[in-house]
Amino acid sequence: MAGAVFGDNLAPVSDTTIVSATTQDADVPGVVRSRFKYAIAAAIPTLLLFIIFGGGGTIENQASIESTTSPTGLVMLIPFAIVLILALSGHHIITSLTWGGILVAVGTIALFPIGSIGDILSFNPDSDSIVEGALIDGISGYINMAILILLIVAAAHLLKLGGTMEVITKTLVKWIKNSVRRAELAIWSIVALLNSAITINTAAEIAAAPFVKEIGEKYHIHRYRRANMLDAVTSALGYIFPWGGAPVLLGWSTITMMKDTYEWLPIVAPTSVFPPFVFQGWFLVIVMLVAALTGWGLRYQAKMEKN
Repeated sequence: MAGAVFGDNLAPVSDTTIVSATTQDADVPGVVRSRFKYAIAAAIPTLLLFIIFGGGGTIENQASIESTTSPTGLVMLIPFAIVLILALSGHHIITSLTWGGILVAVGTIALFPIGSIGDILSFNPDSDSIVEGALIDGISGYINMAILILLIVAAAHLLKLGGTMEVITKTLVKWIKNSVRRAELAIWSIVALLNSAITINTAAEIAAAPFVKEIGEKYHIHRYRRANMLDAVTSALGYIFPWGGAPVLLGWSTITMMKDTYEWLPIVAPTSVFPPFVFQGWFLVIVMLVAALTGWGLRYQAKMEKN
């Protein structure tokens, strides 16, 4: 889970990265490069703690592990690498995902003995959906999340039309006054509060984004800095809370289903994740709070650039 926090925070093709960048009018490559220092600042103590407290286990069922695993699947890192290279080179995220995540991935599966085209897309007249495969599963698996995101965006628009967002912002500004430190502390608090309540990181990020942009632009906080505050806290808290947290429950359910194939997999209860063992998540939240309080990494948006 700590590794997932680190990857989600830095990945240019992560949904939280895309949302944080686009909602703050920032480019994804620039945002990823600017947030590297925050991720590393949290990763160093995380690594040290895992060295100290990790390990101590034993490998059981070695024969079962060897018989049910194969390194052949590692070739699927090729399309993943292409996606990262294209995204960090400045190509649009849709272009990067289309070439690397879809076309190259399909070609890799066809060339190497790791699957068939039927695993990606096939027709089954006996099935209710008729069309099956990984592509269909990927689309159908995100429909509920897409609907939730659309409802949150609509609710945020209603808050803006009704003046609620303006009232909340004015109340915060009265407390912030002319202090950029307080402005960033308010941004940190809003993102943390919404993530604690919603626990679905992408949805919480979308809900917090308008407030982050409104306050950030008022105090000329750079779009990269706003995106980093929004994404880092979201990526961290989304992997910590066991109550309804999508990443935590998804990890648990995936391992539970995979145990039918890989009997040696241990199953960790979602409630076991909540204590401070997701070190990267906790440290990342603390790093961003320290950054807000001290101004570490703070950049301002020039008025000409803002316009």
